[in-house]
Amino acid sequence: MTEIPDRSIRICADRGGTFCDVHASYPDPANPNERKDIVVKLLSQDTANYGDAPTEGIRRVLEIATGETIPRGSVLDTSKIDYIRLSTTVATNALLERKGHRHALLITKGFKDLLLIGNQSRPRIFDLNIRRPSPLYSEVVEVDERVTLVGYTSDPKSEENAVQWSEDGSSIQRGYRGPGWDGEGDAEGPGDIVRGISGEAVRILKRPDLDLVRHDLQRLHDAGYRSLAIVLVHSYTFPEHEIQIGKLAREVGFTQVSESSQLLPMIKMVPRGVSSTADAYLTPILREYLDGFFYGFDAKLKDGRIKSPRVEFMGSDGGLLDLNNFSGLKSILSGPAGGVVGYALTSWDADRKYPIIGLDVGGTSTDVSRFDGRYEVVYETTTAGVTIQSPQLDINTVAAGGGSCLTFRNGLFLAGPESAGAQPGPACYRKGGPLAVTDANLLLGRLIPDYFPKIFGKSEKEPLDSEASRVAFEKVAKEINESQEMNLGLDDIVYGFIKVANETMCRPIRALTEARGYSTGRHVLASFGGAGGQHACEIASLLGIKTILIHRYSSILSAYGLALADRAYELQEPSSTFYSAQTRRYLTVRLDKLTSDVKAELKHQGFEGDRVRVERMLNMRFEGTDTALMVLPNENDGDGAEDFEAAFKRVYKAEFGFLLDTKSIIVDDVKVRGIGKTFDHLGESVYSEVDRLEKNPVTRGRADSTYSVYFDKVGRVADTPVFLLDNLVVGDEVTGPAMIIDNTQTIVIVPGARAVLTSKHLYITLGG
Repeated sequence: MTEIPDRSIRICADRGGTFCDVHASYPDPANPNERKDIVVKLLSQDTANYGDAPTEGIRRVLEIATGETIPRGSVLDTSKIDYIRLSTTVATNALLERKGHRHALLITKGFKDLLLIGNQSRPRIFDLNIRRPSPLYSEVVEVDERVTLVGYTSDPKSEENAVQWSEDGSSIQRGYRGPGWDGEGDAEGPGDIVRGISGEAVRILKRPDLDLVRHDLQRLHDAGYRSLAIVLVHSYTFPEHEIQIGKLAREVGFTQVSESSQLLPMIKMVPRGVSSTADAYLTPILREYLDGFFYGFDAKLKDGRIKSPRVEFMGSDGGLLDLNNFSGLKSILSGPAGGVVGYALTSWDADRKYPIIGLDVGGTSTDVSRFDGRYEVVYETTTAGVTIQSPQLDINTVAAGGGSCLTFRNGLFLAGPESAGAQPGPACYRKGGPLAVTDANLLLGRLIPDYFPKIFGKSEKEPLDSEASRVAFEKVAKEINESQEMNLGLDDIVYGFIKVANETMCRPIRALTEARGYSTGRHVLASFGGAGGQHACEIASLLGIKTILIHRYSSILSAYGLALADRAYELQEPSSTFYSAQTRRYLTVRLDKLTSDVKAELKHQGFEGDRVRVERMLNMRFEGTDTALMVLPNENDGDGAEDFEAAFKRVYKAEFGFLLDTKSIIVDDVKVRGIGKTFDHLGESVYSEVDRLEKNPVTRGRADSTYSVYFDKVGRVADTPVFLLDNLVVGDEVTGPAMIIDNTQTIVIVPGARAVLTSKHLYITLGG
């Protein structure tokens, strides 16, 4: 057999809630200029057979690529590996299940209960039994330190009265002269005055007693704490005290220190504080998992040398991070982010600019997102009752997936939110699990056991158990018919549950489109995830969408997206500046400085020249308002030369429908994001390919088999043709009703729909 070159196998693994998907490529021995793909799909948890799913998946990839037998449990040789890219739900699950790391919170004296009090928001105002999530930290220690800002922002003459600094900001030319000035010094009272990162004047009322802080830290360390969150007042602009205490904590022996000023230096102490406690809570769990992962490989994987294989991780914002920059806070949406990157880059056409909705139907949940030329990012999100301040892709999640439990309660058909997971899984997984959406699709003929991976039972070689699904559904059907005094057929009842699941999946799509002023029907639906193909046509029909894209690797698109993802690095600094013609030059200088630092870091990571793209942003709001918007100007805004004011007004009008023209604009943050491109070109877009293809209608004679499948408004079609995707060629057109199947996915083509096979997609058009 031809030898596989060293550093040539590229591996991407996505560990989801139910399945772990692995996509790999390596040089074709017969044609070294081409790459061969490997796809491996396995259960995320199968403790009877393996400890860690991504490691086991990579072992199987290496066996296939090298042709050698590699025993389970052996340390894997990484000499053939170019890179491993991982996305994981470890931190997400730890947050959802409250299984993070025990940690302590250090906070400014007098603010001990701040994070417990929160921001007074009441998300369920009419709920008679409010259950507030408990805080993530286990103990609070107050630090006797205090700084305050000089002056106040609502002063109509704040710029005129503010402290005036020398050119380099190191000395005061004139002190504060506004309301509250003590008439003697440079501020409202005694204390050293320094210039904060944001440009604001900071008065140091009391510096921390480091000997006393060390004593408190030692007491915590002796009590078994190894993780720490540090949140001090105004540290976003004056981080010195946090940095001093953080250094001290590491000297004492704390292995995880989350300083709020270093994680994300943004104004608003509550979300900044909660984010720090989330990082201290989740990062140790993530590190423990990664240590276990690295334990399965030789030492080269972790040494970080140029000639060693790289390990990269998907961040919540859709960019790849190296081991040093990956943390619990940045990994909360690591899992679904890969899928967003995958569908966005494979479905977008820069010329036609059709907006795309991504529908990721997984085993446990459905993730929905929107792409219109750039990733939609949010900077404050609430997960499991915890409000986190960190850039994340705008992904809406509902608890409806292939593993969502189906129940009949109080006269209602319910799909989710409970999930069967991977252990025990749906009833048909042969582990005694509950009824789930997968069981419904199986009984309706939308999953065919003969074509589904045979990975179930004690031997891991048994097919899906249709009989277990049928017995469980007949029990539910009996209950429904007795309580309703009706006589619904089994198919009607099973499909009733599918309709409920479909409607649940449509809800977040409407929230991302109609609720924001976009016409849902003008979008293209990019469906992926293991269960996406079974629901895509019906969901598109409910939403008025006519075009559906299903990628060849749609069932593992989160893993495939990792192969396309870019390396990302960003820097952000606080600001407290009115945006005007005079301050525009000052803000540009700050952006230039951050740009230089970002490019230097990406160069260190191996990206430079035209492989680096930079996005320069300002976080802006109208004076007197609370909501800031991160603004990225384009060439059509104002004078076309980074006109942030025009860009802000465009974005604000689109978001809220009006402008506050009499208000000044305040810049809260300055941010630069650098993107290192990991690929050159993805080739022709799917829309251009469909236009030029000569369509070849596929006859029933080419079907691999026929199967009885249930369709809405039509009922059972006993001889629905089943086509194998691998047996179809580019240009083939399949007309519904039909099924198209490959090793990892089943795609249902409803009556009247047409599916054209392109080089990388199934391009489905709905009739009517």
